[in-house]
Amino acid sequence: MRVVVRSATPADAAMLAELAARTFYDTFADSNTSEDMQTFLTSTYSEEIQRKEIEDASLTTLLAECDGTLAGFAQIKMGKAPDCVKGPSPSEIKRFYVEKTFHGRGVAQELMRAAEAIARDAGAKTIWLGVWEHNDRAIAFYRKIGFFEVGNQPFLVGTDLQTDLVLERPLQ
Repeated sequence: MRVVVRSATPADAAMLAELAARTFYDTFADSNTSEDMQTFLTSTYSEEIQRKEIEDASLTTLLAECDGTLAGFAQIKMGKAPDCVKGPSPSEIKRFYVEKTFHGRGVAQELMRAAEAIARDAGAKTIWLGVWEHNDRAIAFYRKIGFFEVGNQPFLVGTDLQTDLVLERPLQ
């Protein structure tokens, strides 16, 4: 299987909106009410919102494709980090999702390498992200590739205020 990672274009907005909503739902639906999930998905992953994010100069959206099938996406954001992130010149991995059928097939590693390259090219020396404190699979992946916990931050899903762990690591 060949993984190709590329920058999203505005023409990808509908496809990205569908993938983003599906991967978020698949990952978190069992832990949230249907009302909270619907509120979050509607307010976060519409085609219009994805197009605006793709066009946002402070945000880079990457798509991972396997043999022509969209398998995952990441968003890298330059800008302010929470106070708990202490590394120099930080960049955020705002979103990082891989379709379940592609878990364990190297897609996440390729997508992360590409995200890190974007951050490095923008001058980052540290990369950080928020991950839901109960998302054990994602936490294990991030720790395996060198991220460590530095704090936490709130994350709102519908009306449910949840806690994300804040993880960081230096860029090589």
